[in-house]
Amino acid sequence: MSLTRTAEATASRTADSRWLEVLTRAGFIGYGLVHLLFAWLALQIAFGRSADDGDQSGALRTLAAQPLGKVLVVATGVGLLAMAIWQALEAAAGHRAERGRERTWERLASLGRTVVYLYFAWTAYKVFSDAGSHSADQQEALTGRAMESSGGRWLVGLAGLVLAAIGVGLVVYGLVKRFEKHLRLGEMSHRTRRLARRLGVAGYAAKGVAYAIAGVLVIVAAVTYDPEKARGLDAALHTLREQSYGGLLLTLVALGIAAFGVFCFLQSRYRRV
Repeated sequence: MSLTRTAEATASRTADSRWLEVLTRAGFIGYGLVHLLFAWLALQIAFGRSADDGDQSGALRTLAAQPLGKVLVVATGVGLLAMAIWQALEAAAGHRAERGRERTWERLASLGRTVVYLYFAWTAYKVFSDAGSHSADQQEALTGRAMESSGGRWLVGLAGLVLAAIGVGLVVYGLVKRFEKHLRLGEMSHRTRRLARRLGVAGYAAKGVAYAIAGVLVIVAAVTYDPEKARGLDAALHTLREQSYGGLLLTLVALGIAAFGVFCFLQSRYRRV
């Protein structure tokens, strides 16, 4: 047996772990809760009453400030770590039903999700330990340092381009309902399928818009040598708020992000794990 096949067989056996499935499904609940709090912060920005960063780290700090909040943050972090392990296994040995280029793209997507879930799990740890978890400030500082190095502005601009492309990809992913292939639709009632479809479309589209704006702002930061514009989702939401009818547009984005949060709750039950 080749080294690749051995690695895939080992990953497949690990993926069959019942405990990993339970923790992953619990992780979807935590992920959904984070997005609901993220949507709440976006609404606060829309109405000019923001008290924290309008991103997932701000959402986790909001959660930590509640009674038993740090316990919930730890539970969310553990669930997100389990989701990262699950997606890493998918990247290594999953998507067996796909063939050729389609399997390659799906495994690359799983690799990307692994990075995202690891980042959020790390953010949860930092929030729990109070270790400077304001991601918007960190992104601004990192961008500033990067632009001081040779070729740094090009790298920042490229990062912004990638982030904008991810945003566009999320919008398309939602609009074409590609998320449905990962759900156990046969176990859903007609009403639940219709609800999942609507929540998925709205949720992925709203997240995509936010990420695309954030990517464009990072590109602008590189072009104008202004790291203050590179504050991730927080800057994206504030920029959207400053546009004509920005409050209304940001409210719609917030509702879409909330829809994604509820969609995560459905995924905890119906996602193929």
